[in-house]
Amino acid sequence: MEDPSSSSSSTRCLPKPSDLSKHQLSFLNQHFQTHQDLLHKAPPLHTSLRTRSSHLDSLLLHLKASLTQRTVSWIRRSFSAKTALHNIDISLQNLNLVTSQCGSGWKKLQRVLGTELPQLAKEVKRIETIHSYLETTLQLEALVGDLEDAVFCFVNCHSGKMFSAMLSNSSNSGTKQEKLLQAIKALNDLEVLVGLVKLRPQWHHLLKSVDARVDKTLAVLRPQVFADHRAFLASLGWPPKLSTLKIESELSGLSNPLISMQGEKRRSYSDSFLALCALQHIQTRRENRQLNLSGQKECIIQLWAIDELVSPIASRMEYHFSKWVDQPEFIFELAYKITRDFIVGVDDVLQPLIDRARLISYSAKEAWVSSMVQLLSEFLAKRIFSSLAEKYQEKQMKSEVILSWLHLIDLIVLFDKRIQSLLSSETSLFSTELERVESLSGNTSVLMIFGNRPDWLKIWAKIELKNACDKLKTDLNDERAWTVDGKEGAELPFDTQHFLISTREDHKAPLIAESALRTTWEMVERCQTMPVILPRLQFIRLTAVRFLWYFFKVLLVHCKRTEITPDNPDDEALVRVCGSINAAKYIELKLRQWSDDVNFLEMKLAENDPSNQRKDENTDYNFFGEEIQSLSELATNWLMEIISVLLRQFENLSWEYVQKMKLYEQQLEDLAPVEISAAVDLNISVDFVEPLDALRCHLILLRMTLNATDFLDLWRSLAEGLDHFISCSGITCRIQFFDGGINQFETDMQALFSVFQPFCVRPEAFFPSTREIMMLLKMKKRKRRSICR
Repeated sequence: MEDPSSSSSSTRCLPKPSDLSKHQLSFLNQHFQTHQDLLHKAPPLHTSLRTRSSHLDSLLLHLKASLTQRTVSWIRRSFSAKTALHNIDISLQNLNLVTSQCGSGWKKLQRVLGTELPQLAKEVKRIETIHSYLETTLQLEALVGDLEDAVFCFVNCHSGKMFSAMLSNSSNSGTKQEKLLQAIKALNDLEVLVGLVKLRPQWHHLLKSVDARVDKTLAVLRPQVFADHRAFLASLGWPPKLSTLKIESELSGLSNPLISMQGEKRRSYSDSFLALCALQHIQTRRENRQLNLSGQKECIIQLWAIDELVSPIASRMEYHFSKWVDQPEFIFELAYKITRDFIVGVDDVLQPLIDRARLISYSAKEAWVSSMVQLLSEFLAKRIFSSLAEKYQEKQMKSEVILSWLHLIDLIVLFDKRIQSLLSSETSLFSTELERVESLSGNTSVLMIFGNRPDWLKIWAKIELKNACDKLKTDLNDERAWTVDGKEGAELPFDTQHFLISTREDHKAPLIAESALRTTWEMVERCQTMPVILPRLQFIRLTAVRFLWYFFKVLLVHCKRTEITPDNPDDEALVRVCGSINAAKYIELKLRQWSDDVNFLEMKLAENDPSNQRKDENTDYNFFGEEIQSLSELATNWLMEIISVLLRQFENLSWEYVQKMKLYEQQLEDLAPVEISAAVDLNISVDFVEPLDALRCHLILLRMTLNATDFLDLWRSLAEGLDHFISCSGITCRIQFFDGGINQFETDMQALFSVFQPFCVRPEAFFPSTREIMMLLKMKKRKRRSICR
C-alpha cells in the first residue's frame, strides 16, 4: 500500500520567494543564475547536499548516542554517590547508640572517616573530571565543526567561481572573505581552548586528535588562501618587469604597483593581506605550542605576505643572476637596487596593515629586506659557493678560488653594510651603533650562508688566515716594521702623565704591532653581521685568534735572535728586545679593551654555555684570556732577562771595587792614624766609576726605548737587586773600623743613588738595606769619636 506522505511530497509546490530567508535567496542566486544553471547544476548540487546532510545526520546521531551513554553513566555514578552519602548520614545519626557497645562504634567511625570518605571524595572528583572532559570535548567538537564548515564553504565558493569565467561578483567575493574570517576566528577560539586543555597532561590524546583534524583542515585552507593572494597580486601587475634593466649602465627607478593601486583594489588587497597575517599568526602560535617554544623570545621577521611579494620576483632575478656568475658585483647591485626601489612602497603601504593586524615586533621593511637577502643567499649558496668549495679541494685551482672567495666576501660585507644603512632609519634615534647592528643583523645578512655550512666556514677561515699571514710577512719585510714612528720620549723628567698610555706611540710599540692588530680586527669585522653567535665565534677562533698566536711566535723569535750578554750588552740588542716587549704590552692592552666589548662577552658566554659542545673549561669571561696571559708572560720574561743581564754586568764591573773595599785595612797600613775631617770632600772610587757609568747609560737608553710602565718596573727591580748585592757583598766588613772607609762608602753610595735620581725624588728609599748599613756605620763613627774625646 502506498504511503500517503510520499505521494503528497511528490506533488508539493515550490515555496514563494517571499517565504524564503535571506540566506536561502543568497544561496540560490549564487548557484542558479540562468535556466541553464538550473538544468546542469541542480542534480549534482542536490546530490551533494543530500550526501552532506546524511553525513551530518549520522554524526549527530552518533553524538547523541555517545552523550546519552555518558549521561547515563554519570547518573548511575551519582546515584551510588548519593547512596553512600545517605549511609554516612545514617551512621552518624546512630553514632550515640553504637559507641556504648564496647568501642565497636568508634572503630566503625574510624573506618568511615579514614577509608570510605576519602574513597567517596576521590570518586566525586573523578566524576567531576569526567564531566569536565565531556564538556570540553563537546566544545572542541563544536569549534572544529565550525572550522570545517567555514573552510568547506570557502573552498566551495572558490570552486563555484570557476564556472563563471571572468564574471566579477562582489557578493561572491564578500562571502568568501566572510567565510575566511569565520575560519580564522574558529581557529583562534580553538587555540584559546586548546591552551586550557594543555594544562591537563592526561588529556593529551584529546589534544592530538584535535590537532590532527585542524591540520587536515589547514592543509586545505592554506593553499587556497595563497592561491587567491597570488592571483590578486598578478591582477595588480606584480611583479614589475625586469627585462629592461641594464645593470652595467645607470639604473632607473622601477614602478611600484603597490603604490599605484587605488579604491576597491586597495581595499581588497588590504583584506587579503590582513587575512594572511592573521592565519600566519595563528599558525605560529600552534607551532610554538606544539614545539614548546612559547618560553623563548624569538623575533620572527618573516611574513607570508611579504614572501608572496618576493616569490614571483625570484624567478626573474635568478634569470639575470645566472648570466653574471662570473661577475658577482652585478648580482649584488641588482639585488640591492630592487630591495631599495621597493622598500619605501613596502613600508608606506604594508606597515600600516601590519599595525592593524597587531603583529608585535614585525616590521615591513625588515621582512622585505630579509626575504630579498634570503633569495640572494640561496642563489649564492647553490650556484657560486658550492662550486668554489669543490674547486678548493683541487690544488691547481686553489689560488684562483682564494681570490674569487675573498672578492665575494668583500662584496657580501659591502652589501650587508648597504642593507643595514637602508634599515637604519627604522631603528630608534637614541640607540647606539652597536644596538642598531644587533637589531638588524638577524636574517638581513648574506653571511647566514655559513651558519648552516660549517665546512664552508672552515674553508673561509683558512683562506682568511692565509691571507692575513701573507700580509704580515709582507709587512715584516719592510725596513720600518720594527721602528717607532712617533715620539721617542727622550726627555728625562718623569711625571704621572707618562703612565697614562693608550696609543701605540705611548707604548713605543713598533709599526708591525699596529699592522698586526689592524689585520686582526679586519677579520673580526668581516663576520660581525653573521646572525648566529656560535659560527661567528668559531670563525674568530679559527682566524683572528690563530693569527694572534702566529704573531706572538714572531715576537718570540725576534727576541731569541737577539743575544744579550753580561760581558757587553749591545745597545741595538736591548732596543730590539724592548720593541718586542712594547709590542706585547700594546697588543695586551688592545685585547683587554676588545674583551670588554659586548659582542665578545656574548660569544664568551655562549662558549661557556653547558649546552655547547665546545665548552671552554676556563670560567674567565675574558674572550682573549689565554692570549693576554701569553703576552704578559712574554713581556715579563724578557724584562726579567734585561734586569738579570744588567745586574750581572754591574756585578762583573764592580768586582775589583768590592775586593778593594774588603781589603781597605791593608790600604791604610802605611798611613798614620790621623783623624780625617768630615769636611773633606771625597771623590768617587775609581773602580766604581765604570759600573755606575754603564748602568746610567743603559738606563737612559731603556728610558728612551721602553714603555713607561715597564721601565718603572725595570728600574725599581734594578734598585732592589743592587740593594741586595751591596748588602750581601761584605763590603763593610773592614771599613766599619775606619772613618775614611765609611766616608768613601757613603760617597760611592750617594753616587749610586744619583743614577736613579731622574726617575724619583728619593732614590735611597728603594735601597733599604744599603741605607740601614750607612746609618749603622754613621752611628759607629760617632760612637768612636765620642770615645776618643
